[in-house]
Amino acid sequence: MSEPTRNTARQRAEFRALHAAGCFVLPNPWDVGSARYLQGLGFKALATTSSGFAWSRGHADNTLPREAILAHLREIVAATDLPVNADFENGFGADPAGVAQSVGLAVETGVAGLSVEDSTGDAAAPLLPLDVAVERMRAARRAIDERGGDTLLTGRAENFVAGMPDLDDAIARLQAYAQAGADCLYAPGIQTREQIAAVVSAVAPKPVNVLIGANSALTLDDLAALGVRRVSVGGALARTAWGSFMRAAQRLADGRFDGFEGAAPGATLNGLFRSGT
Repeated sequence: MSEPTRNTARQRAEFRALHAAGCFVLPNPWDVGSARYLQGLGFKALATTSSGFAWSRGHADNTLPREAILAHLREIVAATDLPVNADFENGFGADPAGVAQSVGLAVETGVAGLSVEDSTGDAAAPLLPLDVAVERMRAARRAIDERGGDTLLTGRAENFVAGMPDLDDAIARLQAYAQAGADCLYAPGIQTREQIAAVVSAVAPKPVNVLIGANSALTLDDLAALGVRRVSVGGALARTAWGSFMRAAQRLADGRFDGFEGAAPGATLNGLFRSGT
């Protein structure tokens, strides 16, 4: 399969430039409509959400096959002129060679960046051994470099979302992933100013992504002052949409028709999407 050429080089260059200075929000759409709406709000880049997409297909997070994720990436890339970062879960490979193959396929969808996690999905051993995780990151790096090297690679330490909230270990992992070729580092689940500052300092000068997945007293200016370059929201937008839907649906199930407060007008939605762009 040949790599898409529609704006791909420009989008990847723009995405890298966003990580060079300042701090930007990288919101996470889960389908074409949400991607196009976010583009219309003026965001500079988008990121997929594995959880949001899985829920839209009636699946739990991290249970969809690689082919479904690759098709979703192609769909979102085609839906927007913005750079798209792929939530590429654990790299979809049983070993480094498998990760390399899968990352190569992801790059061919035209994404501007992608992330690889170090979680296992096994509650008894939720994180990959560090040496194994590093080899997988190196494999991802090689796969990107073989295709030109302009796709931005994010290394993720999943400690705080995998039930092992050890900041020292998360930092050691991020530093190892940086050495293995990750361009951006990400420890989802860190929340305090002290945790964030420690991660930023430990991997400097490489950029850091911070997840804000729930209401937070921190502002974008606060995070910028801490040295954060990128802020994503994961499945938060999808969960917000699901929360409104579930409340309204429950009222219907109870025989009530008063659960539609805050609904977007149909005319507004038709106006947004009439052009198809």
